[in-house]
Amino acid sequence: MHMDDLDRRLIGLLRTNAREPVAVLARELGVTRTTVTSRLDRLLDTGTILGFSARVRVENDPDTIRAVSLIEVEGRTTDDVIRQLRGFPEVHTLHTTNGAWDLVAELRTDTLGHFDGVLARIRSLDGVVNSETSLLLSSVMI
Repeated sequence: MHMDDLDRRLIGLLRTNAREPVAVLARELGVTRTTVTSRLDRLLDTGTILGFSARVRVENDPDTIRAVSLIEVEGRTTDDVIRQLRGFPEVHTLHTTNGAWDLVAELRTDTLGHFDGVLARIRSLDGVVNSETSLLLSSVMI
């Protein structure tokens, strides 16, 4: 799907506050509420916007197990692996990259046992040939 400047600006506003009323979004963008509603519907229908979620400040949930997993995939299976990883609620973010590793995933779980199970599931995915995972112990605010 081709996105224009209005689509990008709308997505930017939603990233800041996805609960913003359509009337406020329309005013910020300088368009009608109908335009915002039709754009939102199109972005959702085409899968450009996958959904809406709540972001929780990590320091407010200090017991969360967080990690970065570097994943190597076999041949041209990257799209298949990404599709499978999208079904993991524990995968908070997923990035493609270059170099020795093909994907970088940020993982979040509630216990080490759950974390261990997620790693086992990732490693058993068709197309995953290697992974290296590091726990995130603390975050430094910049």
